[in-house]
Amino acid sequence: MPARPLHAAWAHGRAPAIEHFVGHVDVVHGTNFVVPPAHRAARVVTVHDLTALRFPEMCDPATLVFPRLVRRAVQQGAWVHTPSRFVADEVMNEFGAEPGRVRVVYHGVSLPRPGNGASVSSVPLELPGGAGRYVLAVGTVEPRKDYPGLVRAFSLVAAKDPELALVIVGADGWGSDAFHDAVGSSAARDRITQVGYVADDALGHVLSGAAVLAFPSLYEGFGFPPLEAMAAGIPVVATEAGAVPEIVGDGAVLVAPGDVDALADALERVLGDTEERGTLVTRGRCRVARFTWEACGAGLASLYRDAAQARPGGP
Repeated sequence: MPARPLHAAWAHGRAPAIEHFVGHVDVVHGTNFVVPPAHRAARVVTVHDLTALRFPEMCDPATLVFPRLVRRAVQQGAWVHTPSRFVADEVMNEFGAEPGRVRVVYHGVSLPRPGNGASVSSVPLELPGGAGRYVLAVGTVEPRKDYPGLVRAFSLVAAKDPELALVIVGADGWGSDAFHDAVGSSAARDRITQVGYVADDALGHVLSGAAVLAFPSLYEGFGFPPLEAMAAGIPVVATEAGAVPEIVGDGAVLVAPGDVDALADALERVLGDTEERGTLVTRGRCRVARFTWEACGAGLASLYRDAAQARPGGP
C-alpha cells in the first residue's frame, strides 16, 4: 500500500496490523519514524531526529506527521532505536519513552572506494571558474542543511583565494530557492557548482579530491558526510548542531550553527594550515573506525532479542 494512507490510518487506530501483510512475525522494525501496529509482534521504531518538532518550518507536510506517529508508538509500548545519544535523550524528554526501551545504536559508515586523490583531474567533475581545489558539501539541498549560509561563508573565503571552488553534491529538495538565491547574489557564483546526486563509486572520488568537507547543518541526528570524509582522509569543518559533536568527536573543527563568519574563518584556517589538516585527518580516521556496520548489526540484533523476549508470551 502507499505510505501516506497507511500513515493516516495508523495515526488514528491500530489497523491494518503488520500480520495482515506478512503473517506471523516476532519483531517488526519501522526504520524511518513509522512502525506498523501489530497483534502480537514486538515493535521497534527508528527515530533519526526530531526535526519535525524542533524546526517544523524546515519540514514538508508529509514529514510533520512523524512526531504524532512516534508518540503513539511509544505510548503503545514500542521500543525506540536512535542513531545517537542526543536523539535518545530528546525522545525520552519529548515522548516520555522509558529509558530501558530506548536503545542507541550508531549507524555504520562504509569506506568509500579509494579515489586517486592526487589531483582534481582525477575527480569526475569539472571545476568552475578555472579553480584548482574545492570545498565540498554533500547532502540534499534543503533548509536544514543551511547551504545559503555555506555559500556566504565560501564567498568570504573565495574573495581571498581565486583558485577555490565550492561543490555541492546533492539534488534539490524542498525549499531550495534560498540556496539558489544565495548563489545568484554571490560574488563568487562562477566558482559554485551543484552536481546533484552521484552514485557511491563517484562519491568516493569526489570526496578524495576535496580540500575540505563543509557540513553546515542547523540540526542533525547523526551525520554521515563528515564520517565519510574522515574515512576518505579529508579534513572536516562542521557545525555544533544536534548530534554532530557526539558523532565527530575531536575529528572535525566545529563552529556554531548559522555563524557565517566563524564558518568562513574555520574553512580558511583548515585550507591554509598544513599541520592542522594533518592532525584532523589523523583524528578523523581514528574516529570513523568506531562506526562499523558490524557493530550496528550486532546492536540491532541485541535490540530485537530484547524486544522479542519482553513481549507478552515471550519469544
